[in-house]
Amino acid sequence: MGAIPGPAAHDDVQARVSEAFRLEYARVVASVLRIVRDIDAAEEVVQEAFAQALDRWPVTGLPDRPGAWLLTAARRRALDRLRHTRRVEGHADAIAYEATLGANDGTPDVTDPETIPDDRLRLIFTCCHPGLPADSRVALTLKLVGGLSTTEIARAFLAPEPTIAQRLVRAKRAIRDRALPYEVPDDGELPGRLPAVLAVIYLIFNEGYAAQSGNALVRHDLCDEALRLGRMLAELMPEEPEVRGLLALMELQASRAATRTDADGNLVLLEDQDRSRWDQAGIVRGLASLEHAGPMARAGPYQRQAAIAACHARAASWDATDWRQIVEHYEALAAIAPSPVVELNRAVAIGLARGPAAGLAALDDVDDAALRGYHLLPGARADFLRRLGRRTEAATEYRRALGLTDNARERAFYAARLAACEPGEAASPGDTPGA
Repeated sequence: MGAIPGPAAHDDVQARVSEAFRLEYARVVASVLRIVRDIDAAEEVVQEAFAQALDRWPVTGLPDRPGAWLLTAARRRALDRLRHTRRVEGHADAIAYEATLGANDGTPDVTDPETIPDDRLRLIFTCCHPGLPADSRVALTLKLVGGLSTTEIARAFLAPEPTIAQRLVRAKRAIRDRALPYEVPDDGELPGRLPAVLAVIYLIFNEGYAAQSGNALVRHDLCDEALRLGRMLAELMPEEPEVRGLLALMELQASRAATRTDADGNLVLLEDQDRSRWDQAGIVRGLASLEHAGPMARAGPYQRQAAIAACHARAASWDATDWRQIVEHYEALAAIAPSPVVELNRAVAIGLARGPAAGLAALDDVDDAALRGYHLLPGARADFLRRLGRRTEAATEYRRALGLTDNARERAFYAARLAACEPGEAASPGDTPGA
């Protein structure tokens, strides 16, 4: 046993416990949940294990494998809890279930976590079960798979903490009351269930990449969390094309996230971004993941979106962007995953490939009613009108866009464009929103 460390060493231990918490939380919770079969109980056990680490590691020193130590400690506590339930309540089902643990886990030695199966995939599919409301799926995934606290989730989504807490309560209650299975779907069910998982991860990423409200345009913390979840899923399902496609898409989009705003946090359009500052390592990872996903002839929606992002990543400049290929990708995407947003993006790409008049004509075919409240539709119209010199009409569309966004940075952007279109103002350079 080592000497009691001083304040600096104690701070280092706390930092290592925090690091282990974020890295290992999902695996430890998933392993414990297999034993106790109750989310709240699993979280309690895991919190106890981390508290035990904070108590012991300053005295004994950091273990060589912090994650293994935590997993062992949590599983021991979980097994103790199950045996206590058996003794106190005499539940026949608890006795029978405890007897199956060894067989189900390959008779693992609790002191050797390497023999314990990785149940994170079960946990991800449980959190993202289509039977749960979408907002509850997001909150539960960030809580159990991401290891974020309720406070952190509320801060991330700019929502009141009681609101997030209630979503978590509802999700856990639904899982318990409806007996939603803690399992990975069978191969035959997997295609139908996987999109719900991918949608949750991408929703988290999108909220970070283009925050819907608040003062920041980009929430790097949420982007990073979604990337971590995507990499975890790709590790667990390495040969699933759409998993690789989603990871590629997020890597490629995140590679330019730092250039989407200037030093003051204001919006910088794709045309004006300093491409030398794009994260080249992220681009390499994204292109490699897209290649791993397989041929585009059988591409799913995330692969196809990643291919669009790859067109931007490969272009040395705005003028070198292959907009015709991007239009082709959007047409293919519309065929397999039609939506008004896809049609909007396709129309913008047409305008950049064939000119603003063609873009306006394509926008006329977009379903306005389905995009009611979506600021990018009037924003795109305004830009094409401005390019055509129709500044009065452009101003009307910029006013609509300004009234439809709650993000302070986007509001500032539209206000500046609106002012430039007012009588007496000189036309300003710039391009269609595509940051």
